[in-house]
Amino acid sequence: MQHVLNTVAVVGAGLVGSGWALVFARGGARVRLFDASETIRAGALERLRTMLEDMHGAGLVEAVEPVLARITVCATLADAVGEADYIQESVLERVEVKQAACADIDAAMRADAIVGSSSSGIPASAFTAGLPKRERFLVAHPVNPPHLIPLVELVPAPWTDPAILPVLRAAMEGWGRRRSR
Repeated sequence: MQHVLNTVAVVGAGLVGSGWALVFARGGARVRLFDASETIRAGALERLRTMLEDMHGAGLVEAVEPVLARITVCATLADAVGEADYIQESVLERVEVKQAACADIDAAMRADAIVGSSSSGIPASAFTAGLPKRERFLVAHPVNPPHLIPLVELVPAPWTDPAILPVLRAAMEGWGRRRSR
């Protein structure tokens, strides 16, 4: 049976995380966005609205409100990832930051959720080795900014469950992404 990834959590609401939130919402997913910074969370929807309005002005999106309506900013990481089918981690690209974020995600996620990291140079093995659900993690690296360039690279860790790759690849294609490999 093919999994359907309808509820997506994005952890990290900077430029990359915000771009991912727009990708998933434009693709029809319900998006739950979280950032550890209360200031970033407070301004997230307005930043996303501005990004969507710019895209609308350039003819890249038909309407702002339907996309924005699919995005919820969550006050806690557990609220964001707890019911998610897919989780896109987009925190600062430093091993110790990713290790801490992924440990928190691992503790709060469903056992069958898939987690992709927006890592460009750090392999998933460097920040998922000690996680109880490490087989559910891989790198899902966008070409930046993800909401404007429809390319994603999927790179598993040595222990990533190979069964999740076709599921995530199909979901990414459904959200309008292309793969580099």
